Amino acid sequence: MLFKRQYDNLTPFLSPNKVLVIYGPRRSGKTTILKNFLAKTKLKYRLDSGDNIQLRQILGSQDFSQIKNYASGYELIAIDEAQNIPNIGMGLKIIVDEIPGIKVIATGSSSFDLANKIGEPLTGRKRTIFLYPLSQMELSLNLNRFDLNQKLEEFLIFGSYPEIALLQDRNKKITALEELVNSYLFRDILALDKIKKSKKLVDLVKLLAFQVGSEVSLNELSTQLSLNVRTTERYLDLLEKSFVIISLGSFRRNLRNEILGKRKYYFLDNGVRNGIISQFNGLENRDDVGALWENFIFTEMIKSASYKERYANRYFWRTYDQKEIDFIEEREGKLFAYEFKWNDKAKPPKEFLETYPNTEFKTINKENYLDFIL
Repeated sequence: MLFKRQYDNLTPFLSPNKVLVIYGPRRSGKTTILKNFLAKTKLKYRLDSGDNIQLRQILGSQDFSQIKNYASGYELIAIDEAQNIPNIGMGLKIIVDEIPGIKVIATGSSSFDLANKIGEPLTGRKRTIFLYPLSQMELSLNLNRFDLNQKLEEFLIFGSYPEIALLQDRNKKITALEELVNSYLFRDILALDKIKKSKKLVDLVKLLAFQVGSEVSLNELSTQLSLNVRTTERYLDLLEKSFVIISLGSFRRNLRNEILGKRKYYFLDNGVRNGIISQFNGLENRDDVGALWENFIFTEMIKSASYKERYANRYFWRTYDQKEIDFIEEREGKLFAYEFKWNDKAKPPKEFLETYPNTEFKTINKENYLDFIL
C-alpha cells in the first residue's frame, strides 16, 4: 500500500520560470512523490539525478549554451538529490531565465547544503515546500480515527518514516530503523570535510535522545563530550539543518524569573530517537512514555502547521522555580499554550495566566490529540 501524501499533486506549486524546491530528510518520500507526480503529468519532462556525473558537469558549468541545450524542448525539468550538484543555484537560474515558460522541480535532503547553493541565485525564482516523515494528517487520508488511535503505540515507538510504517512485522521495523539511523542519519553531516569527530556527533545525539523535552545546557553538553562550546553549538546547528532534530526556544516577556536563552531539542521522528538509543520496548515496559508523547505531539503539531500554512512563533515557557508550559504558539496577535500529557489533564500556572491573561490554554493527551493535529 502506498500512503497518500500532502504533496501528491505538485501542480498547484509549479509556476512558469520558477523552481519548486522540495526539502526533507532522507527517506521521507521525496523521490517517490516526484516520480508518482511525473507518472501522471501531461507535461513533457526530463528527470535526472544529482548523482549523475554528467549532469553535475553540465549544470555546474555555468555555460549558458550547454545548459540551454540540456533543458530545451522540455516543459518541466526535475532533478532529484540536487544538493549534489556544484553551483546548482546558478545552473537552475540559467534554466528559468533563458527558457520561456519552463518549470523546474529540485529535491534535496540537506538543507544547509542546498539552501546555500540555491538561496541567492534563485531569489524571487523559487517556491519551497518541506516534506516530513508521514504525518497523522496524511495518515488520516488512509486510516480513520479509530485506526490511528489503535496504531498510536506503534507511532510512538517506531515513528512514521514511510518505509517503516509500511512494515507489519515488529522485528522488520527494528531492522529497518537501525539501518535508517546507521546508514542515512548522519550522511549529510559526515559528508562535509570539516566534520572529523564523528563519534562525538553520535555521542551528542545520544545525549539529546535522553533529554527530549528537557532544557539543554550547552555548557553541560560540551563538558560531557569534551568539546568546546562553539563546536557543540555548531554540531547542534548542523543536526537541525540536516533534519535530525528541531529546537525550541524559551518565551519571556514580563516576569523576572522567566527563563531566557535556553533551548529544548526534539527529534523529527520518534523512531529515529528510539533507534539512536536502541530502545524499542512496548510502552508498558518503559519509563520514558512522557518524553515519547511530548516528542510525538510536538513534531505532529509542527507538521500540521507546515501543511496548513499556519505561521507562528513557537516557544516553551519555564520559570526558575520550575513552573512550566510545554509549547506556546504566538499567532494572529494571540498566545496559544499547550501541555502534552499522556494520561492527565494539566492546569496552567497561575503566574502565567495572570501575566498573559488572554492566552488560550489546552492539555493534549491521548484522548483528544487528534483534534489538534488533524
